[in-house]
Amino acid sequence: MGSVLCIRYYQRPPKPPSLQASYHATVSITGEVMSEHCGNVGSDNYFSSSELSWRRWISHRLTRVTVRISRGHITTVGLRSCLQQTVLRAYRLGHPYSRITTQVQSPSTDLRRFTLHIQHVQNSPVESPRSESRYGLDPQLLPSAVQVMREDRAQWEGRVFISEPKSSLPPLSTTDCPLEDRGNATPRFIRSTTYCFPIDPQSSQQSRLPLGVILSPLAAQDGGEALSLCEASECVKGCVECGAFMCPAMSWQDCGQRFYCPFCGNLNEVPWQFYQPTDKLGLRLDHEKRAELSRGSYEIWDPQRHETSVLLLAIDVSESAIRSGELHFLCQEIQALLHSLNGGKGAVQSDARVGLLTYDSRIHLYDLSPALSRPHMLVITDTEDLTLPVREGLLVPLKDCIHIIDRILQEIPRFDPEKPEVIGSQDLPVSAGLNILLAAGAPGKLLVLHSSPVSENQDQQNSTGLFSSSRPKSIFQPPDSSISLAKMCVTQGCSVHVFVFGQQDVGGAWPGYLPSLTGGGLLCYSSLQSKMERERFSADLKMSVQGETAYRVQLKVFVSKGLRVSGCYGACIPGPDASCISMATLDGHTALAVEFTHSKPLDESRGVAIQVVLSYSTAEGERRTRVHCLTLQCSRHLLDTFRNCQAETLLTFLCKKTYCAAIETPLQSLREELQTEVTELLACYRKHCTSTSVSPGQLVLPQFLKALPVFVNSLRKSEVLLPGLRSTIHQRLQLRSRVVAMDTRSTVTHFYPLILQLSGNGNGDGVNFPSWERDVRCTASSFAPGRVFLAYSPLALLLWVGESVPSQSLQEIFNVSSFSHLQSGEFTLPVLENQLSITVRNLINTLQSHSPHKLKLKVVRQGDSCEEVLQHLLVEDKSPNGGASYADFVFHLHVNTMRLLV
Repeated sequence: MGSVLCIRYYQRPPKPPSLQASYHATVSITGEVMSEHCGNVGSDNYFSSSELSWRRWISHRLTRVTVRISRGHITTVGLRSCLQQTVLRAYRLGHPYSRITTQVQSPSTDLRRFTLHIQHVQNSPVESPRSESRYGLDPQLLPSAVQVMREDRAQWEGRVFISEPKSSLPPLSTTDCPLEDRGNATPRFIRSTTYCFPIDPQSSQQSRLPLGVILSPLAAQDGGEALSLCEASECVKGCVECGAFMCPAMSWQDCGQRFYCPFCGNLNEVPWQFYQPTDKLGLRLDHEKRAELSRGSYEIWDPQRHETSVLLLAIDVSESAIRSGELHFLCQEIQALLHSLNGGKGAVQSDARVGLLTYDSRIHLYDLSPALSRPHMLVITDTEDLTLPVREGLLVPLKDCIHIIDRILQEIPRFDPEKPEVIGSQDLPVSAGLNILLAAGAPGKLLVLHSSPVSENQDQQNSTGLFSSSRPKSIFQPPDSSISLAKMCVTQGCSVHVFVFGQQDVGGAWPGYLPSLTGGGLLCYSSLQSKMERERFSADLKMSVQGETAYRVQLKVFVSKGLRVSGCYGACIPGPDASCISMATLDGHTALAVEFTHSKPLDESRGVAIQVVLSYSTAEGERRTRVHCLTLQCSRHLLDTFRNCQAETLLTFLCKKTYCAAIETPLQSLREELQTEVTELLACYRKHCTSTSVSPGQLVLPQFLKALPVFVNSLRKSEVLLPGLRSTIHQRLQLRSRVVAMDTRSTVTHFYPLILQLSGNGNGDGVNFPSWERDVRCTASSFAPGRVFLAYSPLALLLWVGESVPSQSLQEIFNVSSFSHLQSGEFTLPVLENQLSITVRNLINTLQSHSPHKLKLKVVRQGDSCEEVLQHLLVEDKSPNGGASYADFVFHLHVNTMRLLV
C-alpha cells in the first residue's frame, strides 16, 4: 500500500426518530412577524427547502431572531440538532464573517423557543467557516499540495535530474533543480501526463488518464543548459518517409547503414557521406560528437538570411485619447523605449526596422525616410478597402530614423481631435499594420496603444466562431472578423499587443481576441494618473518588446506508430491537422497541450517516442529548427501507468483542454465532465491497482496524484467555468486568454497559489528568505493575526497583514509604526536597509521574474473589505462564487467512486 493514501471519513449522523413531526415556524425580528414556514421536520427535503427559506428571511442587519415551534412534540435535542443547524447554515451562506451564539429560553411541553444572537462583524478569513466540511471531514487530514511540493524539493535538493531515454519521473515544475540532457528532452521543454503509456486502447480507455504532453518549446534555460547548435548541411538527415528529424529514438541496423524510424516504421538508407559504423551497443562511433544522435533537444540553423523582424507602433489620437491627457506620457515612454533599443543590446537591435502610425477613424502613416528634412504624414480616409499609398519610408532602421520619430512623438499630443468624433473599429490599426508588414514581406510585433471606447460591431454579434458551429454563441467565441484577421497575422508572423487605457469592465467589445490568437497580449490600465500604473505600463512595454520571440512558427508533432495526435490545445487557432500548428509568434512563457490516441496496440519493447519540431524565424532573420525528442516506457499493467503520473501535468492538460472546449460546450457540462473523469480515474485505480483489504470508508489515491483532487476542484470552480456575482465577461475573457497559454509551473501556481509566511509573531522567529519551507495551505485557517503573509499567483501579488503583527515587523517591511497607519490597496514597498525588507523585496522580485507582465502589489489588512480579493486565492475553502470546498469535493469524489464499484 505504499502507493496509496488512506483517509477515514465520517458520514453525517442519522436524524433522530423523534424528528418525524410536523411543525409551524414563525420568524420574527424585534417583534415583527416576517414570514412563516410549515412542513415536516423529518422529511428528506427538509434541509434543502428550509435553507432556501431561511436564507431569504434573514436580513443583512439582523440582530435577533426568535423562532417558535408548535403543533408537535419536538424535543429540545431534535430542535437544536435540526432546526437550529439549518438556521446557522443558512445564515452563514450569506454572512460568512459572523459570530453566532445560541440560547434556549423557557422550554415547555408544547412550545420550544430559542434565540439566536447574531453579531455581524467584519472578521477576516482567519475566522471564516468556508473551509469547514458539510460532511464532517477534517480539511487538515486531507492530502496537502504544499506537502507534496515540499517532499519533492527535499528529494531533489542537491541533486541533478539526468534525462535519459525511458527515464523516471522528473522533478515537479515548482522544484528548482539542475537538468542534464542525455538523450531525452528535459521537462523544461516537454512534460508527459504519464511516463508509462498503456499498451493498448482498451487499457487507455479503462484508466481514464489522458495521454498527452505539455510543450514549452522555447522555455528559458539555466546557464548550463544551452542547446547545441548545428548547421543544416552538417546534420544526419532524418526519415524520408514521414519527415521526422534525426534523434536518439532512431535505431541503427546493418552496422549503421540503415536506421529504423519509430514514427512511421520505415527503414531508411544512410547517405554515404554521413555513414559511420556502430559499436556493440548499436550506437554510432560519432554518437557523442553529434547533438542529433546524443541529445534530446538540439537546434539547426539555416545560414540563408530572411527578413528581420519589424517593430510597429500604433497610437490612438481620437478625441477621447487627446482629452484623457495621457498622450504626452505615452509618447515619452515610447521615446525612452526606442532610445534604449537604439543603444542597447536587446532582442531588437538598432538596425531593426521601425514604423509608426496614428489613428482615429482614419489612418495616419508617417514617412520616416532620413533624406527628408521633415517627416511627412499620409492620411487614409477610406478604411473599408485599405491600401497603402506608398511603401518606401514606412519602415526604416531605427538608427537612421530615431531623430525623426522623436519629432513626431513631440507633435502627437498637440493634434487637433477629429470633429465630430467617430469611433472606428479596434481592428483598424491592426489591418493597417498588417498591410505594412505584407508590403515589406517581414514578420514583426504590432503595439497598439488604445484609449477610445471599444464598440461591438454587427459582424461580431453575428459571428459563428472558430468552429462554424450552429450552436448558440459562447462568450468565448471570437468574432469572424477577428478570426480572419488573426489567420492573416499568423501567415505573416505578426503578433498584436494591445495596451488599453481607461476602459470599463462592462459593455462594449473585448479587444483581446486578436492578441490572444497571435501570441501577443492584452494589457489594461484603469488610469495613468497614478505613479504605480505608470511604472507598470513602462515595465510591460519593455517586456513586450525585449522578450525573446520566435516568428512565423510552424510546429509539427510526431509520435510512435500505434498512436496518433488527436488534439492540440492552447493559445492558437485550431487547424485541420492537430499535429501541425501554425502560430504568428511564440515565446518562452507559452505552452501547448497535445493529446494522443491509440490507433493500435504498442510494442512494449520499443516504448513510445515523441518528437516536436519547431521551425521559426529569429528577430535577426535567421531561420531555425528546434527539435525535441522524448522517449517513454509502455506497459500492459495499469499500475505502472498510474505510478508514473504527476498531478500538476494532468492539471495543465485538463485546464487547456477544458478552456478550449468552453468555446462550444456549456460550462455546466464541462464542470460535470471534469468530476466524472476524476471519479472514473480513481475508481479504476481502486479496482485494478489496490488490494481487496481496503475499507470502503477509505479514500485511495495514487502515490503521485495526491494533489489531483484539490487541483481539479480549483479548476472546476474557477471564474472561467463558474462565474461569480461580481465577475464581468471581460474579466473572464481576459482570465481565460492568460491561463490557456501558461506553462506547467504558472498553471499550478494559478490554481494553487503560493502563500508564504513572511514574519513571525514577535518571538524572534526570523526568516531567511527566500524560504519555500514557510509556505502554507491555501485555506483561511492558515492565517494568523500576528503574522504577515505573501500570496502569489501569476496574476496576483498580495501582502496580507494581521492586526496583531508586531510594530517592529511593520516598521521593517512597510516603514509604518502601527497597524492603523497602514492602508490597504496598491502599494510599493519602500527600500529599507534591514534584512527583513531586503529579503522580502528579493523574494517578490524572484516571483515577478516568472511572470511575463508586471504584477500589481496589493496590501490587504485584516478586517478590511478588500479581503475578498484574497478569498479567490484560498482554493481549499468554499469560494465566493459558490464553488465547493476541497473537503466537500473529496467527499463527493469518494462517494461517487464507491457507487461505480458497486
